[in-house]
Amino acid sequence: MDSQTAVAPRAAHDSAPAGRLKPNSLGVLGILFFVLSAQAPLTGIAGAVPIAVATGNGAGAPAAYLAAGVIVLLFSVGFVAMGRHVVDAGAFYVYIGKGLGRPAGSGSAGVALFAYCAVQAAMYGLYGATVSGLVEHYAGVHVAWWIWVLVTMALVQVLGSAGIEMGAKVLAVFVLAEFSILLVFALVTFVKGGGPEGLGFADSFSPHAALQGAPGVALMFAVASMFGFEATAIYGEEAREPRKTVPRATYLSVAVITGFFAFTSWMLISAHGASKATAEAGKALGSGDAAAFVFAPITDRFGAWAGDVLPVLLATSLFAGILAFHNSANRYLFSLGREGLLPHGLTAVNRRHSPWAAGCVQTVIALLLVMPFAVLGKDPVLTLFSWLSGVAVLAIMLLYFLTSVSVVFFFRRSRVDTRPWNTLIAPVLGALGIAAAIWLILQNFTTLIGGDRTTALWLQLTVPVVLVLGVAAARLTRARRPGMS
Repeated sequence: MDSQTAVAPRAAHDSAPAGRLKPNSLGVLGILFFVLSAQAPLTGIAGAVPIAVATGNGAGAPAAYLAAGVIVLLFSVGFVAMGRHVVDAGAFYVYIGKGLGRPAGSGSAGVALFAYCAVQAAMYGLYGATVSGLVEHYAGVHVAWWIWVLVTMALVQVLGSAGIEMGAKVLAVFVLAEFSILLVFALVTFVKGGGPEGLGFADSFSPHAALQGAPGVALMFAVASMFGFEATAIYGEEAREPRKTVPRATYLSVAVITGFFAFTSWMLISAHGASKATAEAGKALGSGDAAAFVFAPITDRFGAWAGDVLPVLLATSLFAGILAFHNSANRYLFSLGREGLLPHGLTAVNRRHSPWAAGCVQTVIALLLVMPFAVLGKDPVLTLFSWLSGVAVLAIMLLYFLTSVSVVFFFRRSRVDTRPWNTLIAPVLGALGIAAAIWLILQNFTTLIGGDRTTALWLQLTVPVVLVLGVAAARLTRARRPGMS
């Protein structure tokens, strides 16, 4: 592979040799912060928990987070086993290609890139609306949401090019801030014995509570909240001792995410009272401010200052998620360029060994996804955020399923690891759980996107279309370059 391809004069970008990211840049905690940033914890709690409680299984929603954690943990066993033998910034598509063949891998590459760019664009919609509202509330000046988005795109591009260490430091600050206030609230509520009806453990975690109402809807939103943990493998090339760091970061991420969402949602329900939580969540949704279900008990617990801080933390939570998905997507573009599926110029890195060319392309993609909604005057939350986040969840779940199947085929064929639990039993169980989650997502997709059935169908079709286009592109590339594996 020619590693000297230049996309722009060296004087302009001080480019390092193409085709290599900066090694030994991230430890377990650095990768963990990227993963938790992609989760956007406050966004996940304030956005998903009220819906899961109101339209899912009510006070039993925390049990859905535990179930989702088990599914993701089973998936992670095979994911980690594969990661010990394959280290690449392309992660998903490389894993799938190793097990199911290059065309399937290339198709999944398109799906992965689509998923990351879609979820980032979705977050831009909610972020723009949130920042616009904050500025209008505190400064009395109305600035259109899309203007804040354009400014932030430029800032994200700069931070993404500044090096992976800089990104990790910025994200660490934001993640710690939002995690801290939610976790402190949950711990204080727990220590004080819960809300008006006590802790209500059985009301949230008993089999009866878990299966009441529409548990499938709650599980769907719980699984969606896990989106982003797989980024641990994307940073394998930049990790210190990746064969140790990536597995540790993956398992730690799944454990932290599952425990955080289950515990925090339980304490929120307890603060409202298990018998009243469903009605309170429904009231918040009906008012158009779902976050009130989360913000109100925290403000009651800590005082009025929390009500002022939480909306700001929501904005920083979204910014952290946007930056994390920018880094994930540009590494996919970088890897696709290195594999020859996209122009080789995407492998250009700057003096900090950051994929600046891929980052520029990713920013342009984000612009193309976001601006039509602005030009058409669409609501950034009800359309841009809900539509593209729904598509992203469906796409990423398909990748989880294909990866689990690929793990089984890879190890049965290569025999480089013969442990039954790691290479067969856990991946198969994970695949079955993920397949069930995909079925639930398809059955409840209209609820997930907050739209109508026709819109839901068109959005659902984008995922298989992208997969097919990716497979077709791989076959055409291979036909032109028959020597490629």
